[in-house]
Amino acid sequence: MAEAVAKAGLPAVTPDYLATAFRGDLWDAAERAVLALSDHFASARFADETRYGILLVPDPGRLDTRRPMAAAVRADQLGRPTDDVFDERLPAGVLGIRPGPPWTMVATVVGVYGPSLGSHDQIVDGPAAAFTVAGTDTRALMVRRLWGARVLQGGRDLPDCEANQRWTFTLFPGEGLTDGLAESGTVLKGKVRFRLGKPDRGIGSARVAPAIAIT
Repeated sequence: MAEAVAKAGLPAVTPDYLATAFRGDLWDAAERAVLALSDHFASARFADETRYGILLVPDPGRLDTRRPMAAAVRADQLGRPTDDVFDERLPAGVLGIRPGPPWTMVATVVGVYGPSLGSHDQIVDGPAAAFTVAGTDTRALMVRRLWGARVLQGGRDLPDCEANQRWTFTLFPGEGLTDGLAESGTVLKGKVRFRLGKPDRGIGSARVAPAIAIT
């Protein structure tokens, strides 16, 4: 994973880098956003097992987490080089946050489980107030790019993985439907999978990751 970051021309995420790349007011804003997310979604199903924090999302021009990673990247995470499974019907995917900076801070789910807020259709059609935190509609960043970055940042503690206490998948309501199907991501049968499925599937395994960009 470190080799992939270096090959992409991205700076290594070290304490020194974090201290110099992000201003103090951004860290203050990030802390407020993390607390606001936790408070706003405290009554959501499975909120007790959801952990919010800071996700670092790479510039897509250097490392595009909307797409499959090289098999060698997954060796650290899955124990052996493994190709991602990517449904070729998927479009390029929403950027969500502007490209340019090597890394962008996002307040969002950083643990292995997100909250359950219903199906893709229920979330997209739901009232904005239910998803708006600190003036931001958190549905806009429920996208593939952030989930891909979350998988990378998770190391061996992969989100939505069958090896966890329970298997889940993360919905991407911030992405449009493809052939009437909704996007999601999961780790199943030893592979990271970018999938399409029914947009009305709101079972307990269907999770989301509300997010606020810190810029």
